[in-house]
Amino acid sequence: MSTEAPPPPGGTRPAAPTAQEFAAVQQSPEFAELRRSYRSFAFPLTVAFIAWYLLYVLLSNYAGGFMGTKLFGNINVALVLGLAQFASTFLIAWWYSRRAATVLDPQAEAIKSRMEGGA
Repeated sequence: MSTEAPPPPGGTRPAAPTAQEFAAVQQSPEFAELRRSYRSFAFPLTVAFIAWYLLYVLLSNYAGGFMGTKLFGNINVALVLGLAQFASTFLIAWWYSRRAATVLDPQAEAIKSRMEGGA
């Protein structure tokens, strides 16, 4: 089973971009903007999530009394914060997916089209 895309209508594939063309695109303002858009979103969110995760681990290790505080019934602070870890993971994945679809993918597609079109 081939993983290659079928040839475009008309029969021939466009020539693959050269290393020089890739280097030129990498130096372009459009690529710099794409990279800036990605980094300005992903890096702060990654740092925030790691800090949130480490806070949970540290509280679990060093604040057992606080984490064991019952909120209602058999539900304590540790359980609520642990479930919040899962919720925040899915929220971040959804948020990134939405951001990628609305901001990053159009920028990347414009660069790709320009490269493939030879413009």
